[in-house]
Amino acid sequence: MKSADYYDSLPYKMVVTPDVEDGGYVASFPDLPGCITCADTKEKAIANAKDAKLAWIEAALENNVEIHEPEV
Repeated sequence: MKSADYYDSLPYKMVVTPDVEDGGYVASFPDLPGCITCADTKEKAIANAKDAKLAWIEAALENNVEIHEPEV
């Protein structure tokens, strides 16, 4: 079984978009369904996304959810 550190080190594509309804920015990883976060600034959304990605991976591993590696 691969570790959380292994998956966290992979080059998953991050998408950051403006939140037109509430303001700020939304960041997500299309290859990690449901891994999404938001913040007031683009920089904070990116920082939050890095934390959210690791938390998503750890939860997936704990719950035996299949984690797809990114298409490179």
